[in-house]
Amino acid sequence: MITMVSINLNVFTTLVLIGFLSLSRTSEAAPVYSNHICNTTTFTQNSTYHSNLNLLLSSLTSNATIDTGYYYTSTGSQDSNSVVYGAFLCRGDLTSSVCQDCVTTAATEAVQKYCPFRKVTLLWYFECMLRYGNVSFFRKMDESPSVYFWNPLNATEPKRFNQLVAETVTGLVPVAANAETGAKKLAMKQEIFDGYGLEQLFSLVQCTPDLSSTDCDQCLRGAIELLPKCCDGRKGGRVLFPSCNIRYESYLFYNLDTSTPPPTPPPLPPPPQLPGSVPRSQGNDEQISSWIIVAIVVSIAILLSLVGCLFFGRRAMKKYNVIQEQDVGKEINAVESLQFSFGTIEAATNKFSVHNKLGKGGFGEVYKGTLPDGQQVAVKRLSRGSGQGGEEFKNEVVLVAKLQHRNLVRILGFCSEGAEKILIYEFVQNKSLDHFLYDSGNQVNLDWPSRYKIINGIARGILYLHHDSQLKIIHRDLKASNVLLDGEMNPKIADFGMARIFRVDQTQGNTRRIVGTYGYMAPEYAIHGLFSVKSDVYSLGVLILEIVTGKKNTNFYNSDNGEYLLSHVWRHWRDGTPLELLDVNLRDSYSRSEVIRCIHIGLLCVQEDPDQRPKMQKILLMLSSYSLSMPSPQKPAFFLHSRTDLNMPPMTCSSSDQPASNSLSLSVNEASITELYPRQ
Repeated sequence: MITMVSINLNVFTTLVLIGFLSLSRTSEAAPVYSNHICNTTTFTQNSTYHSNLNLLLSSLTSNATIDTGYYYTSTGSQDSNSVVYGAFLCRGDLTSSVCQDCVTTAATEAVQKYCPFRKVTLLWYFECMLRYGNVSFFRKMDESPSVYFWNPLNATEPKRFNQLVAETVTGLVPVAANAETGAKKLAMKQEIFDGYGLEQLFSLVQCTPDLSSTDCDQCLRGAIELLPKCCDGRKGGRVLFPSCNIRYESYLFYNLDTSTPPPTPPPLPPPPQLPGSVPRSQGNDEQISSWIIVAIVVSIAILLSLVGCLFFGRRAMKKYNVIQEQDVGKEINAVESLQFSFGTIEAATNKFSVHNKLGKGGFGEVYKGTLPDGQQVAVKRLSRGSGQGGEEFKNEVVLVAKLQHRNLVRILGFCSEGAEKILIYEFVQNKSLDHFLYDSGNQVNLDWPSRYKIINGIARGILYLHHDSQLKIIHRDLKASNVLLDGEMNPKIADFGMARIFRVDQTQGNTRRIVGTYGYMAPEYAIHGLFSVKSDVYSLGVLILEIVTGKKNTNFYNSDNGEYLLSHVWRHWRDGTPLELLDVNLRDSYSRSEVIRCIHIGLLCVQEDPDQRPKMQKILLMLSSYSLSMPSPQKPAFFLHSRTDLNMPPMTCSSSDQPASNSLSLSVNEASITELYPRQ
């Protein structure tokens, strides 16, 4: 019987070991692409530079198995124009085989997919970075260009989570920076966030090993400074520089350090000799005490438990990692209720009947519709120029639909079938603000308390888009026709996510395609294509002055003095007669202090220097505080003197996609844009 137990134990142990070893051989996933940057300098096919680049990429690929995960080299004569410098950096926790797979993929996709015939190229994957160019960058700390990403999920306690992130990654900086010369400049750490281990923080910082301790320290701290801008309150974030990178997540995204093997457990003590027993050396195996069998069984149970935990834990973590690494658009599966069939929308709008048409904008026509359950909706049938595929469109809508604020028009769903792309909005009872503001028959219905409430509501909605929403959105077409009013005259900003869905051609901080409406665009945006949150502040200032005066900025022109609305308001402010600006329909009932404060705020918002314009938080504070001291406004941007005082050519509008310094390139009624990178 004892021999039988021994045989089964040996067989079982062998099977367990085989299963355990097989678990360690997890299948290697393909490298996950993050971003790429190429400059405009090109080389010709089959040129010397091309040949040197091929040699360089071959050298990088073949050296991707070195222990440090970093390799730098060059090919070509140093005194010629055809020399190529290159390097790769793999994430420090990865095995050499994973590193080589990533470098090989990057080398192939760089020349075939992302940056063909470009002399300077930088590619980031989740697993590695590859860069090459015609200028040496070895032992040089580069913080530009930079890229950053954030996890779409918000932390349950953003402020405390931000603090833990800052403390953790900052604490990792000296660990990575002070690594031995030639070693990996890498540091990782796991922290418990909620005290129970249910929410955790995993952080990783890394520099290229060629950097000095000082340069590595400086590079990582520069990356950390960007976290509040990109990843405030998010469960994860990444900042990528050419010379360093940082990342944190609420899940385990790196491999735990296995460089130090676990300590060998001490051998089991020999079984005690019980009275009357015969020593094992005498061959009496049948006298082994029963407690040894119990010990063996317990050991097996413990081993089974460990193997089971490892198996299911790795499966769960691998599945979670895959979910987290996928594009956020995959969340479409969790919000199927947002999708409507084309037949449903066609029936709701009576086949898009002209009698149901509410209006037409730069992005398409809008119809009133009634769903089968009786709910009234506004249906925007988008024009066919978005250039997006169906899945991409769905994913964008899902993101924008998550933006919920009482001063934003709510997106209820979408339809994407074939060439049809349709958005379904909540139906807002009253029309847009311009219908009440500029129509003489309706102006009497918009008393001062209503106007003041509308100004406050618009400011709150813009603050949410700029600072509090999951996506940072710069509207870029804030005007009265894009503000709808509900049954209680509460303002709701419309078209705040349209340009995100339509993929307006942009780069960080500037755009080659100026969209918006003349008279509401900030000068730095209209002339140079530079946009920021202060662009919306300028538009808000114009809108505030329109609400106070009842005059439309784009139509206002005082023929007697040759003045436009902003110069008209400025003259009365300068002359100490601001109340003369008030809409004549409000002269019998208004708050003098509120009117003057709104004019003051409006003028602060339309100053020419964007840095002089107040932030949205300050604007709301100024609107609500009667004791807050406000700075004196400067002359508005686009300020025009009377024609008798100043001879200057009129401003022109151009439909060109390339803005010139003396013309305005615009497309009327094309709305918002999402700023993909910095959060200010």
